[in-house]
Amino acid sequence: MPQFIFRKSSYSDHDHECIEVASNLPHTVAIRDSKRPHGPALRVSPDAWAALLSSLRTEQ
Repeated sequence: MPQFIFRKSSYSDHDHECIEVASNLPHTVAIRDSKRPHGPALRVSPDAWAALLSSLRTEQ
């Protein structure tokens, strides 16, 4: 089974208060807490991830 390759934003703070995202597999984006790399990951479709990012950008 293919593995997710997680990456952390360059905007993350020094206290590691951020999420990590993996988008290397087709049809799935995985999101996890950077403080719990072996914890659960939320999996969403690329369309759902894009909609979330769009909504967050609009809210700023």
